[in-house]
Amino acid sequence: MTGSGSTWGGERLDLDAYLARIGYAGDRRPTLETLRALHAAHSDAIGFENVEIVLGRPIPLDLETLQAKMVRQRRGGYCYEQNLLYAAALERLGFRVSGLGARIRMGDDKVRPVTHALLKVELDGADWITDVGFGGEALLAPLPLRDGVEDRQGAWTFGLIREQETGAWVLRSLHEDGWFDLYAFGTEQRFPVDYTVFNHYISTHPRSPFTGRIVAQKPGSGLRRTLVGRELARTRPDWSRDVREVAPEEIPALLDAEFGITLSAADAEALVATYEE
Repeated sequence: MTGSGSTWGGERLDLDAYLARIGYAGDRRPTLETLRALHAAHSDAIGFENVEIVLGRPIPLDLETLQAKMVRQRRGGYCYEQNLLYAAALERLGFRVSGLGARIRMGDDKVRPVTHALLKVELDGADWITDVGFGGEALLAPLPLRDGVEDRQGAWTFGLIREQETGAWVLRSLHEDGWFDLYAFGTEQRFPVDYTVFNHYISTHPRSPFTGRIVAQKPGSGLRRTLVGRELARTRPDWSRDVREVAPEEIPALLDAEFGITLSAADAEALVATYEE
């Protein structure tokens, strides 16, 4: 909490509608079991997507817009949208939740700006990271913020290390050839206003990976799905992949069937039209 109001707007969340959207009907007490179940349910229900950016629209981060888009319209979102909605739900349920910011690595040690949002939850004196907005290689469950931890989630293995030289925490995924760095983050607390600034950059800058082509992703316990531009890929735990190019007119139905992202007829038509520009 900050001041007399909440940090994440949990009091303005239609909690019943959110929980129905993610298919969660379990315990609402702020326990680790509840956190695990909420993370899994949200990840399974709400896909990662940047359709609004591709259509040249702004990405508002106020809770009312997030609820309208991801809960009522059954759309997806990218990290700021998803984790801000998720944070509001956690706050409403009584969790002690704070925001963090990460630098994307994806196997590269190049220093990039802080452009990713994730969350930290304090439970019984221990800290956990929880992140439902990273896309195809996202965590499927919370991870204890502890150096050297490894966790099997579905068919995938994740780990956390604390880098001695930088002091940064690094989230890693175990690939067939060893550990693969996903992103690095510090423990400086971030607030919605910080994400508003980051969001403006990542949704408008021409060098952003999200401004020039559609990106839709869905993690799963045994299969990861990714659509980038016109390339649809399905990755299995043994790292075998099915890849195919899809026709623009296929994409709206594919988004619904593969990623659980439901577009209106007008948005579907507008999205297909972007491939002809």
